[in-house]
Amino acid sequence: MILKVIVVDDEPLAVNVIKNYILRVKELQLVGTFSNALDASTFLRDNEVDIMFLDINMPFLDGLEFLSTLHKKPFVIMTTAHEEHALRSFELEAIDYLVKPISLPRFFKSVDRIIGLRKIGNNGGADKDEKPSIFVKVDKKKLQKIYLDEIMVIESLKDYIRIITPTAKYIIHRTLSSFTDELPGDNFIRIHRSYTIAVDKVSVVEGNSVEIGGIRYTIGRSYLADAKSRILNNLTD
Repeated sequence: MILKVIVVDDEPLAVNVIKNYILRVKELQLVGTFSNALDASTFLRDNEVDIMFLDINMPFLDGLEFLSTLHKKPFVIMTTAHEEHALRSFELEAIDYLVKPISLPRFFKSVDRIIGLRKIGNNGGADKDEKPSIFVKVDKKKLQKIYLDEIMVIESLKDYIRIITPTAKYIIHRTLSSFTDELPGDNFIRIHRSYTIAVDKVSVVEGNSVEIGGIRYTIGRSYLADAKSRILNNLTD
């Protein structure tokens, strides 16, 4: 199994480091290097690529903007000198996030993960997106992966939110509105200015409240008609 690789980075020294690392992995074949996202985009339209190492700070179009334009993505590994863009990178489905200077062991770890995912896919198993998930920043340096089908309730705490799953609660610095907008609308609905819920986790509907995980949550007056309709339709499906 040979994986075709491109490197998109406007720093020649950084490109050379990754090129040298790629040569050490027999499963990888470097098929192109690009100093800007526009040239890389043209190449991707006409060529099959399995892995893209992508810098963030580049001329014309930065790496995150470029990644957000791609509908069919190869496995993407972000390479950058800045740690603060990790959350956004994972939201855009990057597989890994390498902070420069990139060590050889860290590079191997990232590539090994992709090789493993590719083997699973070729064997008819799970794809790289086997279960929908989202990464959330739970402290300055830690990103937590949460599977969407485990989220029961998201509660507003002013400038923060609490994400409740059957086994844990996570507090992150986000607004309820912005986080709700990123969730699939077929299952997650806002029922109150303080709550967004997973419709399939509702066990009881009574008056202007629902029960999830043994806890009652009030449905706001302005949300009542739509919320009850969505919830009851789900319960009777």
